Amino acid sequence: MNALRTYDYLTLARARVFGWARPLTPEQYGREFPIGPGTLGKVLTHTMISEWYYIERLLGREVPPYAAWPIRDETPPAFPDLVSIWTEQAKATRATLAGVRDWDAPVRYRVTDDSGRLMEVRASAGDLFTQLALHEVHHRAQAMNILRQLGAKVEEIDFNSMMYDRKEVSV
Repeated sequence: MNALRTYDYLTLARARVFGWARPLTPEQYGREFPIGPGTLGKVLTHTMISEWYYIERLLGREVPPYAAWPIRDETPPAFPDLVSIWTEQAKATRATLAGVRDWDAPVRYRVTDDSGRLMEVRASAGDLFTQLALHEVHHRAQAMNILRQLGAKVEEIDFNSMMYDRKEVSV
């Protein structure tokens, strides 16, 4: 897998989601649904801060407890602010991914689980990127579902249709 090409796909697909969400009112952005984190704002916020989290871990940085994070799922920023923050974050994420030389390099960090137990997590740099990518796709499906229910004309955004080179041929 080419991490940069995969991340480029994620950002292109994300831009389409942003385009479908841009015409929504703040009330629609915050409307509750029985899907994932509950609102489009919460889904997008969760996905954005998770990307930040995985990149921090990839860089070997300590991550403060969730309660101390400046942006959290339950208090999503306004849509224009989220787009701005994530666009800047995406530049840093892509630069970090471009700097990885060994995707098999071990990464270890500690977390406190939901039961309050201290856990050591062991993964590889590639595992962290795989989680980042698949996690976004998982939550993007939730966002697209919410957008459809809000009346957005959501279209297909498969990797092959967005990233494969295509050229019409004559018979």
